[in-house]
Amino acid sequence: MSADFHIRVDTADIDIGGELARLEALGGGGVASFTGVVRGGGGLTALELEHHPGITLAMMTSIAEQAAARWPLLGVTAIHRHGRLVPGDRIVLVAAASPHRAAALEATAFLIDWLKTRAPFWKKEHFADGASHWVEARAADDEAAARWSMKG
Repeated sequence: MSADFHIRVDTADIDIGGELARLEALGGGGVASFTGVVRGGGGLTALELEHHPGITLAMMTSIAEQAAARWPLLGVTAIHRHGRLVPGDRIVLVAAASPHRAAALEATAFLIDWLKTRAPFWKKEHFADGASHWVEARAADDEAAARWSMKG
């Protein structure tokens, strides 16, 4: 089965409804998605995301291809924003369409777990008091991604 891929790294907001409608139009029985949003609280005023354009897009495409090789997918969407975002802004959308819900749900979990740990993005948090710092990788994200390495 050949999946329809829509992979993008952009500064523009993500049209969730439009992206899901595109996947629904592929005629499968299930579409699953995950949307990541900039967290508020703790004085956070902005999240700055940097990436390596060529490498990031290639890695995101590779992750989508791996998902399509593991599950019977009709379509995969992976959109990640970069630049300066504020609390409440959408950061990422991953979604998968499949003839069956289980495959769409599992593929979506795989996509976000691997995107979070394998695609080269760097995040810098900015706070109301003027402080800022780069976000370190989290062990919990690595553990979530590792569970897919054990599955065929």
